[in-house]
Amino acid sequence: MEPVFAVLVGLFFAAAIYLMLSKFSIRIMLGIAVLGNAVNLLLFTAGRITREVPPIVPADLQALPAGAANPLPQALILTAIVISFSFLAFLLVLTYRAYQDIGTDNTDDMRIAEPDKPRLPPMGY
Repeated sequence: MEPVFAVLVGLFFAAAIYLMLSKFSIRIMLGIAVLGNAVNLLLFTAGRITREVPPIVPADLQALPAGAANPLPQALILTAIVISFSFLAFLLVLTYRAYQDIGTDNTDDMRIAEPDKPRLPPMGY
C-alpha cells in the first residue's frame, strides 16, 4: 500500500510545482494548496499505514504492539491541516483583494511598482 501512496505523493508534488510556476495567481494558490496536501500525505505514509493494529496502547502493555501505526505523524497532520487551511484562506483573501485593486490575476500585469513606461517628472515650471 505504501508504494501506491509514494507514487501519489510524487504526482501531488509534480502537479503542485507545475501550478506554482504559472503566471496566474489563482493557479499559484492552488499549487500551494496541493503542495500542503502532498506534505500531509507524505507524513501520513511515513507513519505507516496499517488497518489491523490501531495505535492504542493496551492496558496490560507499556508500549505499542509491533506493527502498529505511529500516532505522532497523525497528530502532526491534524495540526498541519489547520495551519494549511488558514494559510489558504489568507492567500485567497489576498488574491481576491489584489484582483479587486488591479483587475487581473496575471502576475506580469501586476507590475504597478515597475511600470513599462514610467512617467517623467515635470521638466519646467
